[in-house]
Amino acid sequence: MLTLYQIRNNTEEIIKKLSVRNKDFSEPVYEAIKIDDERREIKGKSDLILAESNKLAKSIGQLFKEGKQAEANQAKEKAISLKEEVKKLARKLNETENKLLQVLSEIPNIPNELVPEGKSDTDNEEIRNGGVIPKLNKKIPHWELADKYDLIDFELGNKITGAGFPVYKGKGAKLQRALINFFLEEAEKAGFTEIMPPLVINEDSGFGTGQLPDKEGQMYQITEDKLFLIPTAEVPLTNIYRNVILKAEDFPIKLTAYSSCFRREAGSYGKDVRGLNRLHQFDKVEIVQIQHPDKSYKTLDEMVVYVESLVQKLELPYRIVRLCGGDLGFTSALTYDFEVYSAGQDKWLEVSSVSNFESFQANRLKLRFKETGEKQTKLAHTLNGSALALPRIVAALLENNYTENGIKIPGVLQKFTKFDFIN
Repeated sequence: MLTLYQIRNNTEEIIKKLSVRNKDFSEPVYEAIKIDDERREIKGKSDLILAESNKLAKSIGQLFKEGKQAEANQAKEKAISLKEEVKKLARKLNETENKLLQVLSEIPNIPNELVPEGKSDTDNEEIRNGGVIPKLNKKIPHWELADKYDLIDFELGNKITGAGFPVYKGKGAKLQRALINFFLEEAEKAGFTEIMPPLVINEDSGFGTGQLPDKEGQMYQITEDKLFLIPTAEVPLTNIYRNVILKAEDFPIKLTAYSSCFRREAGSYGKDVRGLNRLHQFDKVEIVQIQHPDKSYKTLDEMVVYVESLVQKLELPYRIVRLCGGDLGFTSALTYDFEVYSAGQDKWLEVSSVSNFESFQANRLKLRFKETGEKQTKLAHTLNGSALALPRIVAALLENNYTENGIKIPGVLQKFTKFDFIN
Protein backbone atom coordinates (compact mmCIF):
# COMPACT_ATOMS: atom_id res chain seq x y z
CA MET A 1 0.00 0.00 0.00
CA LEU A 2 1.32 3.43 -0.90
CA THR A 3 1.84 5.82 1.99
CA LEU A 4 -0.08 9.08 2.29
CA TYR A 5 3.26 10.85 2.36
CA GLN A 6 4.08 9.43 -1.09
CA ILE A 7 0.69 10.34 -2.49
CA ARG A 8 0.47 13.86 -1.07
CA ASN A 9 4.03 14.87 -1.94
CA ASN A 10 4.32 13.28 -5.40
CA THR A 11 0.72 13.19 -6.63
CA GLU A 12 1.19 13.89 -10.35
CA GLU A 13 4.35 11.81 -10.60
CA ILE A 14 2.62 8.82 -8.98
CA ILE A 15 -0.37 9.08 -11.33
CA LYS A 16 2.00 9.19 -14.30
CA LYS A 17 4.00 6.18 -13.11
CA LEU A 18 0.85 4.18 -12.38
CA SER A 19 -0.32 4.80 -15.95
CA VAL A 20 2.31 2.25 -17.05
CA ARG A 21 -0.23 -0.29 -15.78
CA ASN A 22 -2.53 0.82 -18.63
CA LYS A 23 -5.10 2.37 -16.33
CA ASP A 24 -5.82 5.86 -15.05
CA PHE A 25 -5.53 5.84 -11.24
CA SER A 26 -6.01 9.58 -10.82
CA GLU A 27 -9.52 9.15 -9.36
CA PRO A 28 -8.54 6.94 -6.36
CA VAL A 29 -5.36 8.97 -5.80
CA TYR A 30 -7.28 12.27 -5.60
CA GLU A 31 -10.02 10.57 -3.60
CA ALA A 32 -7.43 9.44 -1.04
CA ILE A 33 -6.17 13.01 -0.67
CA LYS A 34 -9.73 14.32 -0.31
CA ILE A 35 -10.61 11.78 2.39
CA ASP A 36 -7.34 12.46 4.16
CA ASP A 37 -8.21 16.17 4.23
CA GLU A 38 -11.54 15.26 5.83
CA ARG A 39 -9.76 13.03 8.31
CA ARG A 40 -7.36 15.80 9.28
CA GLU A 41 -10.19 18.28 9.69
CA ILE A 42 -12.15 15.92 11.96
CA LYS A 43 -9.02 15.09 13.95
CA GLY A 44 -8.18 18.78 14.37
CA LYS A 45 -11.68 19.62 15.51
CA SER A 46 -11.69 16.68 17.92
CA ASP A 47 -8.34 17.70 19.41
CA LEU A 48 -9.55 21.26 20.00
CA ILE A 49 -12.76 20.15 21.69
CA LEU A 50 -10.89 17.58 23.77
CA ALA A 51 -8.43 20.26 24.92
CA GLU A 52 -11.32 22.57 25.82
CA SER A 53 -13.05 19.71 27.68
CA ASN A 54 -9.91 18.91 29.68
CA LYS A 55 -9.42 22.57 30.56
CA LEU A 56 -13.06 22.83 31.63
CA ALA A 57 -12.79 19.69 33.77
CA LYS A 58 -9.89 21.20 35.69
CA SER A 59 -11.82 24.42 36.35
CA ILE A 60 -14.91 22.70 37.79
CA GLY A 61 -13.21 21.69 41.02
CA GLN A 62 -11.81 25.16 41.51
CA LEU A 63 -15.24 26.73 40.98
CA PHE A 64 -16.74 24.48 43.64
CA LYS A 65 -13.93 25.41 46.03
CA GLU A 66 -14.67 29.09 45.46
CA GLY A 67 -18.34 28.51 46.21
CA LYS A 68 -19.43 29.24 42.66
CA GLN A 69 -21.80 26.28 42.50
CA ALA A 70 -24.02 27.62 39.71
CA GLU A 71 -21.01 28.30 37.47
CA ALA A 72 -19.54 24.90 38.36
CA ASN A 73 -22.76 23.07 37.44
CA GLN A 74 -22.98 25.03 34.20
CA ALA A 75 -19.39 24.09 33.42
CA LYS A 76 -20.22 20.46 34.23
CA GLU A 77 -23.10 20.41 31.74
CA LYS A 78 -20.88 21.93 29.08
CA ALA A 79 -18.16 19.36 29.80
CA ILE A 80 -20.70 16.55 29.34
CA SER A 81 -21.84 18.10 26.07
CA LEU A 82 -18.24 18.40 24.85
CA LYS A 83 -17.53 14.75 25.71
CA GLU A 84 -20.55 13.68 23.65
CA GLU A 85 -19.28 15.79 20.76
CA VAL A 86 -15.84 14.16 21.05
CA LYS A 87 -17.49 10.69 20.93
CA LYS A 88 -19.42 11.64 17.79
CA LEU A 89 -16.25 12.94 16.16
CA ALA A 90 -14.38 9.78 17.18
CA ARG A 91 -17.00 7.64 15.43
CA LYS A 92 -16.85 9.89 12.37
CA LEU A 93 -13.04 9.77 12.42
CA ASN A 94 -13.10 5.95 12.56
CA GLU A 95 -15.51 5.79 9.60
CA THR A 96 -13.33 8.22 7.62
CA GLU A 97 -10.14 6.27 8.37
CA ASN A 98 -11.79 3.02 7.26
CA LYS A 99 -12.94 4.72 4.07
CA LEU A 100 -9.42 6.03 3.49
CA LEU A 101 -7.92 2.58 4.04
CA GLN A 102 -10.35 1.10 1.52
CA VAL A 103 -9.36 3.62 -1.16
CA LEU A 104 -5.64 3.26 -0.46
CA SER A 105 -5.90 -0.54 -0.63
CA GLU A 106 -7.28 -0.27 -4.18
CA ILE A 107 -4.24 1.63 -5.52
CA PRO A 108 -1.50 -0.73 -6.81
CA ASN A 109 2.23 -0.40 -6.32
CA ILE A 110 4.22 2.08 -8.40
CA PRO A 111 6.07 0.29 -11.22
CA ASN A 112 9.84 0.61 -11.20
CA GLU A 113 11.35 2.62 -14.05
CA LEU A 114 12.65 -0.64 -15.57
CA VAL A 115 9.10 -1.94 -16.12
CA PRO A 116 8.42 -1.83 -19.89
CA GLU A 117 5.18 -0.51 -21.29
CA GLY A 118 2.76 -3.13 -22.56
CA LYS A 119 -0.72 -4.53 -22.19
CA SER A 120 -0.24 -8.29 -21.77
CA ASP A 121 2.32 -11.07 -21.42
CA THR A 122 3.06 -10.80 -25.14
CA ASP A 123 4.68 -7.44 -24.38
CA ASN A 124 7.01 -8.77 -21.70
CA GLU A 125 10.71 -8.17 -22.32
CA GLU A 126 13.06 -11.14 -22.59
CA ILE A 127 16.21 -10.51 -20.55
CA ARG A 128 18.18 -13.66 -21.29
CA ASN A 129 17.82 -17.36 -21.96
CA GLY A 130 19.78 -20.54 -21.51
CA GLY A 131 19.85 -24.27 -22.00
CA VAL A 132 19.23 -26.26 -25.17
CA ILE A 133 15.79 -27.03 -26.52
CA PRO A 134 15.77 -30.82 -27.05
CA LYS A 135 15.21 -32.34 -30.47
CA LEU A 136 12.93 -35.29 -29.88
CA ASN A 137 11.96 -37.99 -32.34
CA LYS A 138 8.52 -38.03 -30.78
CA LYS A 139 6.85 -35.19 -28.82
CA ILE A 140 4.54 -36.52 -26.15
CA PRO A 141 2.72 -34.24 -23.68
CA HIS A 142 3.29 -34.97 -20.00
CA TRP A 143 -0.27 -36.12 -19.30
CA GLU A 144 0.22 -38.97 -21.78
CA LEU A 145 3.62 -39.82 -20.29
CA ALA A 146 2.16 -39.70 -16.78
CA ASP A 147 -0.50 -42.18 -17.87
CA LYS A 148 1.96 -44.40 -19.73
CA TYR A 149 4.31 -44.76 -16.74
CA ASP A 150 1.55 -44.57 -14.08
CA LEU A 151 3.00 -41.42 -12.47
CA ILE A 152 -0.02 -39.14 -12.07
CA ASP A 153 -3.72 -39.98 -12.01
CA PHE A 154 -5.79 -36.98 -13.03
CA GLU A 155 -9.09 -38.88 -13.12
CA LEU A 156 -8.60 -40.24 -9.60
CA GLY A 157 -7.97 -36.72 -8.33
CA ASN A 158 -11.15 -35.61 -10.07
CA LYS A 159 -13.04 -38.41 -8.34
CA ILE A 160 -11.67 -37.60 -4.88
CA THR A 161 -11.89 -33.81 -5.09
CA GLY A 162 -12.41 -32.37 -8.55
CA ALA A 163 -10.51 -31.12 -11.59
CA GLY A 164 -7.15 -29.55 -10.77
CA PHE A 165 -6.31 -31.89 -7.86
CA PRO A 166 -4.09 -34.66 -9.31
CA VAL A 167 -2.91 -37.76 -7.46
CA TYR A 168 0.84 -38.50 -7.74
CA LYS A 169 1.78 -42.18 -7.63
CA GLY A 170 4.90 -44.32 -7.33
CA LYS A 171 7.85 -42.71 -9.09
CA GLY A 172 5.69 -39.67 -9.82
CA ALA A 173 5.32 -39.07 -6.07
CA LYS A 174 9.02 -39.74 -5.52
CA LEU A 175 9.93 -37.24 -8.23
CA GLN A 176 7.80 -34.63 -6.45
CA ARG A 177 9.52 -35.33 -3.15
CA ALA A 178 12.94 -35.28 -4.82
CA LEU A 179 12.31 -31.84 -6.28
CA ILE A 180 11.12 -30.50 -2.92
CA ASN A 181 14.23 -31.85 -1.16
CA PHE A 182 16.52 -30.53 -3.90
CA PHE A 183 15.02 -27.03 -3.77
CA LEU A 184 15.14 -26.89 0.04
CA GLU A 185 18.72 -28.16 0.14
CA GLU A 186 19.78 -25.53 -2.40
CA ALA A 187 17.99 -22.81 -0.43
CA GLU A 188 19.80 -23.85 2.74
CA LYS A 189 23.14 -23.66 0.93
CA ALA A 190 22.21 -20.13 -0.17
CA GLY A 191 21.62 -19.04 3.43
CA PHE A 192 17.83 -19.26 3.67
CA THR A 193 16.29 -20.42 6.95
CA GLU A 194 13.65 -23.12 6.45
CA ILE A 195 10.21 -22.52 7.95
CA MET A 196 7.18 -24.83 8.14
CA PRO A 197 4.30 -22.34 8.16
CA PRO A 198 0.54 -22.88 8.54
CA LEU A 199 -1.37 -23.57 5.32
CA VAL A 200 -4.27 -21.43 6.56
CA ILE A 201 -4.19 -17.66 7.14
CA ASN A 202 -6.48 -15.02 8.63
CA GLU A 203 -7.73 -11.85 6.97
CA ASP A 204 -5.00 -9.66 8.47
CA SER A 205 -2.32 -11.87 6.89
CA GLY A 206 -4.09 -11.81 3.53
CA PHE A 207 -4.31 -8.03 3.65
CA GLY A 208 -0.70 -7.66 4.80
CA THR A 209 0.81 -9.19 1.66
CA GLY A 210 -1.84 -7.83 -0.70
CA GLN A 211 -3.89 -10.94 -1.49
CA LEU A 212 -6.88 -9.27 0.13
CA PRO A 213 -8.92 -7.61 -1.14
CA ASP A 214 -7.24 -7.83 -4.60
CA LYS A 215 -7.27 -11.64 -5.06
CA GLU A 216 -10.08 -12.72 -2.76
CA GLY A 217 -11.92 -14.42 -5.64
CA GLN A 218 -8.89 -16.64 -6.33
CA MET A 219 -8.58 -17.92 -2.76
CA TYR A 220 -10.28 -20.85 -1.06
CA GLN A 221 -12.16 -19.61 1.99
CA ILE A 222 -13.13 -21.28 5.26
CA THR A 223 -16.08 -18.94 5.63
CA GLU A 224 -17.28 -19.95 9.10
CA ASP A 225 -13.89 -19.12 10.61
CA LYS A 226 -13.00 -16.27 8.21
CA LEU A 227 -9.82 -18.07 7.20
CA PHE A 228 -8.19 -18.73 3.82
CA LEU A 229 -6.04 -21.52 2.36
CA ILE A 230 -2.69 -20.03 1.33
CA PRO A 231 -2.09 -19.31 -2.38
CA THR A 232 1.67 -19.32 -1.71
CA ALA A 233 4.02 -19.66 1.27
CA GLU A 234 4.98 -16.03 0.67
CA VAL A 235 1.93 -15.03 2.70
CA PRO A 236 2.66 -16.74 6.05
CA LEU A 237 6.42 -16.23 5.69
CA THR A 238 6.19 -12.46 5.18
CA ASN A 239 3.51 -12.12 7.86
CA ILE A 240 5.93 -13.46 10.45
CA TYR A 241 7.17 -9.88 10.53
CA ARG A 242 3.78 -8.12 10.58
CA ASN A 243 3.77 -5.35 13.23
CA VAL A 244 7.48 -5.87 13.90
CA ILE A 245 10.21 -3.24 14.26
CA LEU A 246 13.61 -4.55 13.17
CA LYS A 247 17.13 -3.19 13.50
CA ALA A 248 19.11 -2.31 10.38
CA GLU A 249 21.68 -4.94 11.35
CA ASP A 250 18.97 -7.64 11.17
CA PHE A 251 19.03 -7.44 7.36
CA PRO A 252 18.93 -9.45 5.23
CA ILE A 253 16.28 -11.81 6.57
CA LYS A 254 16.17 -14.87 4.29
CA LEU A 255 13.38 -17.43 4.64
CA THR A 256 12.30 -20.46 2.64
CA ALA A 257 9.38 -22.86 2.91
CA TYR A 258 7.87 -25.80 1.13
CA SER A 259 4.08 -25.81 1.10
CA SER A 260 1.06 -26.89 -0.80
CA CYS A 261 -0.60 -23.90 -2.48
CA PHE A 262 -4.30 -23.46 -3.23
CA ARG A 263 -5.77 -21.28 -5.99
CA ARG A 264 -9.30 -21.35 -7.31
CA GLU A 265 -8.19 -20.09 -10.75
CA ALA A 266 -11.79 -19.23 -11.63
CA GLY A 267 -12.56 -19.33 -15.33
CA SER A 268 -9.59 -21.57 -16.24
CA TYR A 269 -10.59 -23.89 -19.04
CA GLY A 270 -9.25 -25.31 -22.31
CA LYS A 271 -6.10 -26.97 -23.60
CA ASP A 272 -3.74 -24.48 -21.90
CA VAL A 273 -4.77 -25.78 -18.48
CA ARG A 274 -4.62 -29.48 -19.32
CA GLY A 275 -2.58 -31.82 -17.14
CA LEU A 276 -0.21 -29.98 -14.81
CA ASN A 277 -0.37 -26.67 -16.66
CA ARG A 278 -2.75 -25.10 -14.14
CA LEU A 279 -3.88 -26.67 -10.88
CA HIS A 280 -6.01 -25.73 -7.91
CA GLN A 281 -3.55 -27.43 -5.53
CA PHE A 282 0.17 -27.64 -6.19
CA ASP A 283 3.49 -27.82 -4.36
CA LYS A 284 6.05 -25.04 -4.30
CA VAL A 285 9.21 -24.00 -2.52
CA GLU A 286 9.22 -20.25 -1.86
CA ILE A 287 12.02 -17.86 -0.94
CA VAL A 288 11.37 -14.56 0.84
CA GLN A 289 13.75 -11.77 1.77
CA ILE A 290 13.27 -8.73 3.98
CA GLN A 291 15.89 -6.17 3.16
CA HIS A 292 17.11 -2.63 3.69
CA PRO A 293 15.62 -0.28 1.05
CA ASP A 294 19.09 0.68 -0.19
CA LYS A 295 19.91 -2.94 -1.00
CA SER A 296 16.64 -4.43 -2.24
CA TYR A 297 17.33 -4.15 -5.98
CA LYS A 298 20.76 -5.72 -5.62
CA THR A 299 19.00 -8.46 -3.66
CA LEU A 300 16.42 -8.86 -6.43
CA ASP A 301 19.20 -9.42 -8.97
CA GLU A 302 20.80 -12.00 -6.66
CA MET A 303 17.49 -13.82 -6.27
CA VAL A 304 17.07 -13.94 -10.05
CA VAL A 305 20.56 -15.44 -10.42
CA TYR A 306 19.74 -17.97 -7.68
CA VAL A 307 16.51 -19.16 -9.34
CA GLU A 308 18.37 -19.28 -12.66
CA SER A 309 20.91 -21.64 -11.06
CA LEU A 310 18.10 -24.04 -10.15
CA VAL A 311 16.73 -24.40 -13.69
CA GLN A 312 20.29 -24.70 -14.99
CA LYS A 313 21.02 -27.56 -12.58
CA LEU A 314 17.83 -29.26 -13.74
CA GLU A 315 19.18 -28.92 -17.32
CA LEU A 316 16.00 -27.23 -18.52
CA PRO A 317 15.93 -24.73 -21.39
CA TYR A 318 14.67 -21.44 -19.97
CA ARG A 319 14.16 -17.78 -20.55
CA ILE A 320 13.81 -14.86 -18.14
CA VAL A 321 11.34 -12.08 -18.93
CA ARG A 322 10.73 -8.72 -17.29
CA LEU A 323 7.00 -8.17 -16.88
CA CYS A 324 5.43 -5.20 -18.62
CA GLY A 325 3.06 -2.77 -16.92
CA GLY A 326 -0.06 -4.59 -18.10
CA ASP A 327 1.15 -7.95 -16.74
CA LEU A 328 2.67 -6.68 -13.49
CA GLY A 329 1.11 -7.92 -10.25
CA PHE A 330 -0.85 -5.54 -8.02
CA THR A 331 1.74 -5.49 -5.22
CA SER A 332 4.92 -5.66 -7.29
CA ALA A 333 7.23 -2.83 -8.35
CA LEU A 334 9.32 -5.09 -10.60
CA THR A 335 8.93 -8.77 -11.49
CA TYR A 336 11.00 -11.26 -13.46
CA ASP A 337 9.27 -14.43 -14.67
CA PHE A 338 11.09 -17.66 -15.44
CA GLU A 339 9.74 -19.87 -18.21
CA VAL A 340 10.93 -23.35 -19.14
CA TYR A 341 10.43 -24.96 -22.51
CA SER A 342 7.94 -27.80 -22.69
CA ALA A 343 9.01 -30.03 -25.60
CA GLY A 344 5.88 -32.21 -25.62
CA GLN A 345 3.61 -29.18 -25.92
CA ASP A 346 6.05 -27.00 -27.89
CA LYS A 347 5.48 -24.01 -25.60
CA TRP A 348 7.00 -22.02 -22.75
CA LEU A 349 5.65 -22.57 -19.23
CA GLU A 350 6.01 -20.08 -16.39
CA VAL A 351 7.61 -21.70 -13.33
CA SER A 352 8.68 -18.76 -11.18
CA SER A 353 8.08 -15.09 -10.48
CA VAL A 354 10.73 -13.13 -8.59
CA SER A 355 9.53 -9.74 -7.36
CA ASN A 356 10.53 -6.67 -5.40
CA PHE A 357 7.58 -5.09 -3.60
CA GLU A 358 9.70 -2.25 -2.19
CA SER A 359 7.78 -0.83 0.84
CA PHE A 360 4.29 -1.65 -0.54
CA GLN A 361 3.74 -4.80 1.52
CA ALA A 362 5.71 -3.43 4.47
CA ASN A 363 3.32 -0.48 4.79
CA ARG A 364 0.34 -2.85 4.93
CA LEU A 365 2.22 -5.09 7.37
CA LYS A 366 3.56 -2.21 9.49
CA LEU A 367 6.98 -3.84 9.03
CA ARG A 368 9.53 -1.23 10.05
CA PHE A 369 13.14 -0.89 11.10
CA LYS A 370 15.45 1.56 12.83
CA GLU A 371 18.84 2.67 11.63
CA THR A 372 21.58 2.42 14.25
CA GLY A 373 21.39 5.41 16.59
CA GLU A 374 18.12 6.72 15.14
CA LYS A 375 14.71 6.89 16.83
CA GLN A 376 12.63 7.33 13.68
CA THR A 377 11.40 4.12 12.03
CA LYS A 378 11.41 3.42 8.28
CA LEU A 379 9.56 0.87 6.15
CA ALA A 380 11.53 -2.22 5.14
CA HIS A 381 11.49 -3.71 1.63
CA THR A 382 10.12 -7.20 0.92
CA LEU A 383 10.94 -9.57 -1.93
CA ASN A 384 9.89 -13.08 -2.86
CA GLY A 385 10.29 -15.72 -5.53
CA SER A 386 9.20 -19.22 -6.48
CA ALA A 387 12.18 -21.53 -6.16
CA LEU A 388 10.45 -23.40 -7.66
CA ALA A 389 6.81 -24.26 -8.40
CA LEU A 390 6.68 -27.99 -9.08
CA PRO A 391 3.87 -28.81 -11.56
CA ARG A 392 5.28 -27.22 -14.70
CA ILE A 393 8.82 -28.22 -13.74
CA VAL A 394 7.59 -31.81 -13.60
CA ALA A 395 5.80 -31.37 -16.94
CA ALA A 396 8.96 -30.06 -18.61
CA LEU A 397 11.17 -32.74 -17.05
CA LEU A 398 8.90 -35.54 -18.28
CA GLU A 399 8.50 -34.13 -21.79
CA ASN A 400 12.07 -32.92 -22.39
CA ASN A 401 13.77 -36.05 -21.04
CA TYR A 402 11.62 -38.65 -22.76
CA THR A 403 13.53 -41.30 -24.72
CA GLU A 404 12.61 -44.64 -26.25
CA ASN A 405 14.02 -46.28 -23.12
CA GLY A 406 12.05 -44.14 -20.70
CA ILE A 407 12.38 -40.76 -18.98
CA LYS A 408 15.86 -39.73 -17.85
CA ILE A 409 16.16 -38.10 -14.42
CA PRO A 410 18.56 -35.11 -14.14
CA GLY A 411 21.74 -35.92 -12.24
CA VAL A 412 21.07 -33.47 -9.37
CA LEU A 413 17.84 -35.30 -8.53
CA GLN A 414 19.10 -38.87 -8.62
CA LYS A 415 20.42 -38.86 -5.04
CA PHE A 416 16.90 -37.95 -3.95
CA THR A 417 14.91 -40.21 -6.30
CA LYS A 418 17.26 -43.20 -5.92
CA PHE A 419 16.62 -43.97 -9.61
CA ASP A 420 17.99 -42.46 -12.82
CA PHE A 421 15.23 -43.56 -15.22
CA ILE A 422 11.47 -43.86 -15.21
CA ASN A 423 10.55 -46.87 -17.37
